[in-house]
Amino acid sequence: MNVFQRFKDAHAFGFDMKKNFFESKIIHILLHLLAWSIFIVLPLYFNNRWQVGKDFIWLYYINIIINGIIFYINYFVLVPKFFFGTRKFRYFLSVLAVIAVFYFVSDISNKVVFEYVPGRAEVEDMIRRSEQERRPAPPPGGRIPGRPPFREMHLFNYSFNSLFLIFFSLGLRILERHSRIEKWQKELEKEKLNSELAFLKNQISPHFFFNTLNNIYSLINVNKEDSQEAVLKLSKLMRYLLYESEQGQTLLSSEIGFMNNYIDLMKLRMSEKIDLSVTFPDKYEDIDFPPLIFIPFIENAFKHGISYREKSFIDINMKVTKEKIIFRCANSVAGANNKTENNHSGIGLENVKKRLNLLFPDKHKLEIDKADNVFKIDLTIITGKA
Repeated sequence: MNVFQRFKDAHAFGFDMKKNFFESKIIHILLHLLAWSIFIVLPLYFNNRWQVGKDFIWLYYINIIINGIIFYINYFVLVPKFFFGTRKFRYFLSVLAVIAVFYFVSDISNKVVFEYVPGRAEVEDMIRRSEQERRPAPPPGGRIPGRPPFREMHLFNYSFNSLFLIFFSLGLRILERHSRIEKWQKELEKEKLNSELAFLKNQISPHFFFNTLNNIYSLINVNKEDSQEAVLKLSKLMRYLLYESEQGQTLLSSEIGFMNNYIDLMKLRMSEKIDLSVTFPDKYEDIDFPPLIFIPFIENAFKHGISYREKSFIDINMKVTKEKIIFRCANSVAGANNKTENNHSGIGLENVKKRLNLLFPDKHKLEIDKADNVFKIDLTIITGKA
């Protein structure tokens, strides 16, 4: 991958992250607007249904404004600046200060509303005198409980509502931050895997193309038709690696065609001592599928399963149903290849494991086993509803 391509990929990655960020912001704004629209419409519904007083509507809207200010001060200012910082005690002091300030604002607003409503004082005076007339004589040394004092009730309701809004906005902000960090981590992991995929393609290409070109060169004087066919397959392989696999998704038929071309070219350097069995499905539902999932297994099979001194084998099998793809690859590991056993789980296989975890979470099963000098891969991918 050249410098220009790396710059292009990095730019595209940054653009996608910014696009996702702004889309997420728009959704959050719409959800906030929807919630506040419901709160604003509620008193109008109550007024039409039960004919509540104007003082109730005034107090409701004043409290909604105060609660909204407390919510967004905590949501936009206090939590990002103090709670997510290193000194959380400043956050709690700031919360107490905001609650205290707006309590006095709420208390003054209530007094203004009660004084503004015509006849309110007279009605409350009549209610107070009626209660006093109906109230029995107090017991000796006792005190008759009456209605809770307005100021104490207001303090209790205000404190409860304020603390609820503080904790709700705090929890909402923490969840959003956690979700955003998790999303960024997944994007970074995806970008890392894309880089590893590009490295894997570059790793496959040099030695493979070098060996293939040498084999084609040796075929030119022996079998002109086979050498021409080999050049055609090599060009298809290069086109797939350079263009089709760059999109992140390809067709399953293209992936199977790529594997067939790869295997056909690898046959050019195989001897009669190697028993090769390849079974791919003829009829199946062609679906979108991530590229280069299976090729590392096949590449390792040819790399470690071929012996020019003794009998060896490679067995590649794939089954495709509406619900899943079953891929199996087994090969012999003998002689010098047995000493490089650890290379079997090199960057190619590790890359596939990570990509499978990202692309098919909880929808795949990969089993890797080596016993009796035989290396086996068994991969099942769930592609539809069972």
